[in-house]
Parts: sequence; structure tokens; C-alpha cells
Amino acid sequence: MEAVLLIDFGSTNTKVTAVDPSGARLLGTAAAFTTVETDIGEGLGEALSTLQKETGPLRFTERFACSSAAGGLRMVASGLVPSLTAAAARFAALGAGAKIVGLYAYELTDGDIAEIAALKPDIFLLTGGVDGGNKECVIRNAEALSALTPSFPIIVAGNRAASGACLAVLRGWEVTACPNVLPGLGKLAVEPVQERIRELFLKRIIQAKGLSRERALVSGILMPTPQAVKRALEVLAEGAGGERGFGELAAVDLGGATTDVYSMASGLPTGGETVLKGIPEPFSKRTVEGDIGMRYGAKGVVDAAGPERLAALSGLTPDEIRKQTEYLAAHPEAVPETPRDEALDYALAACAVETAMERHAGTLEEVYTPTGRMFSQTGKDLRTVNRLVLTGGAVIRNARAHEIASRARYAAENPASLKPAGAELYVDKAYILAAMGLLAETRPEAALSIMKKEIQRHGT
Repeated sequence: MEAVLLIDFGSTNTKVTAVDPSGARLLGTAAAFTTVETDIGEGLGEALSTLQKETGPLRFTERFACSSAAGGLRMVASGLVPSLTAAAARFAALGAGAKIVGLYAYELTDGDIAEIAALKPDIFLLTGGVDGGNKECVIRNAEALSALTPSFPIIVAGNRAASGACLAVLRGWEVTACPNVLPGLGKLAVEPVQERIRELFLKRIIQAKGLSRERALVSGILMPTPQAVKRALEVLAEGAGGERGFGELAAVDLGGATTDVYSMASGLPTGGETVLKGIPEPFSKRTVEGDIGMRYGAKGVVDAAGPERLAALSGLTPDEIRKQTEYLAAHPEAVPETPRDEALDYALAACAVETAMERHAGTLEEVYTPTGRMFSQTGKDLRTVNRLVLTGGAVIRNARAHEIASRARYAAENPASLKPAGAELYVDKAYILAAMGLLAETRPEAALSIMKKEIQRHGT
């Protein structure tokens, strides 16, 4: 049978998905531990072998891949004001599938430059000032960066009047000018920057991560894994080829190293007494919690939720929680083998999902003005989102997936957090979102049809 192979080189596992696009059918999925420390092709070969034991022999007419292996796409960004251009830079980078390892506002100091050199980012995004506004800051930051030895590409996307000066200062670097990410107050324009990030990922980052040797096996490594997931969710929300999607939705992707949260929603204030603080956020939004995950990020979950909270959910003692999460961080390939292991995985997943969604969703603050009581909203109001999708191995393989997913919902005890309230819960049981994002690049209708079949409502 002819099929399309979709590959996700993850930080923990390499996942393969086979589909029949003409029939909009999922043929099978499989996974193996990502062998990034040796030859990444070993893990891919093992996953393919497992897949074809399930499906029988397949002839792949096309092979596409995404990747978050070897730390994913690591970016540093700088802007002028934290709540404006720096925030816009963050939206641009995260929406392109990057992991923000450094975010700076105002003028870069000598200490900032030393930190950036130590971080060794894959890409630097240099922004600052709306068009017609401040241009000195972004030029001075370009001058500060020019003191470093050129070692990473720089994207300039600040005040358009400063672009020429920045390019001149950074002569000798791999540098590109893009339109301003914040051309005016309340106006985001992140798509050109995101497209340039993707181009750099394809041209330079794949080779730097050691993935280029797999090009003989795939038709193209198209994008970072988080961008593939975001693309799938955009199609699932908005529809394709005349077929309607789910409408506004949110999603949590619980991984071994990080937890990503997505929302396909306007998130604008719903009450007449509520005003929006800061810039409007993009309809298609992604955040990444780089400190919380199920294996590499297990200790981060303990730090965020507290060992006592995890102990209450799992039945383990706080000391056992600390000891076991340290083990998991050092042994990311570990799988639950005992009821106590399963209990810990449940507690980690529940707290990671809850924390990540609280950080992603907007917040509401009660304020008093001369005209009376008002509410100030920062970020997105997701309370009216219709559907909430959960994905990631820890959710898919957990018998208590519904309980884990429910942690992403609005909770009365924390009314300031604008998490989804009455959203129906869906679980990506076949773990296909990243694969469907790859498929959606050329066959969005088939991707939508497969997702509607495979991503089903879970529980009540």
C-alpha cells in the first residue's frame, strides 16, 4: 500500500505516523526513544520497524518530518518595553515553534551580552519601537550584539526607520530585516518573522542539530514540532476545504521536557465592565513552559506546584516525590512499572497541566475608578472556549486522562485565572497532532478529516 510517512523527532521519543491521504485514513503509529546522542537514525529505524509490524509493509510516496530534538529551536529576543515590543517578539518566536531561552527589554547591558553569548541561541530576534517611535534602543542593541563573534543568525524586526542602521552595524553577521512585529500600538504583525524563522530552521538549524543526515530518508524536514502542532490546531479550529472545524479551542501538549499550551481564540474581554491591558494577543497563540515536563522537566513541576501538592495527589511522601523526580529527570526513558510509579505520573501530569494552563490563560484584576468598579484583563479570556484538547504520552497512556485534562479547566477557587470553563474535553489518543500539522501543509482537508475521526470527546 502507498502511504505518507510523518515523523516527529522529539526530545524524548521519535514518533512515526503513516496515513493514507486519499482515503483520509490513519494507518498506524509507533514510537522509539530518540537516539540524538548517537545516531538519530537508530531511533527512527526502530520506530519504523515497530510501525510496519502493525501495518504490514508500506511503500511511502512521501516522508515529512518535524523536530524538537537536541533542545529544539532555542531563541533569544529583545524589545523596548516589556509589555509591548518585547511581548510582541515573544509571541512571534513562540508562534514559530521556538523555545525562548532569553528575553530582554530596554537597552542590552554588558551583563546581558555576556549572558547571550553563554546561551548560544540558534536565532536572535532583535525588535524595539513602533514605526515612527523610538529607534535609538534597537540600534544601540544592534551595536551591543556586534561586539560578539558572529555565531547565530539575527532577525531585525523593530522600528522600520532603524532597520538600515541595524543591518549596517551587524555587517558580517547572518542578518535579515523583516517588517516590525509591532508596527503600531495594539497592532501585531508576526507572520513575516515567523516565516523567516522557519526558513532559518530549514536551512541552518537542521544541520546544526545533526538532523541533516536524515534528509535522505525524508522529503523535507518542514518545521519545529511545536509549529506543526499549532498548524494542526489551526486547521482543527478553523476548518479546511469548506469543511467546518471545531471552532475556538485550547490545547495542552504535555511533553517530557516542556509543556506547550495553545489557544485558537480571540480571548477578548466578554464583560462590559472589563478593559484589556497591554497589546491584544494573536488568535493563534502558543506558550511553552520550559521548566515543567514529565521527565527532563519533572523537578520543575515539583518547584512549581510544591512537593506537598504532589504528595496529596499521589499518596507518596514529599521526600519520595523529590527522590523519584530526580531519578526521572536523569532517566527520561523511564516508564511506570508499579502502581506507585503510575500514581506519581498522574500527579506530575495533573500539576503540569494545571500550571501550564494558568500561565497561558489571561488574568482578571478588580480595579476601582472614579466611575466605579471595573475589571482589568491581561492576556486572553478563554472561559468561553468550546473544546479543550490534551495530547502527550503521559496523558494518552494514563488511565486517569480525564482527570488530568480537567485540571486545565477554570476553577472557582482561582477566579482570577481565565481558563476554559465549560469546554468539552478531548484527548489525542493516537498522538497525531504534530503529524497532522505536517500533513496539513499539503493536504489540509485530509488532516482535518483524520483529526475529527481520531481526536474524540473524552468522558463528561
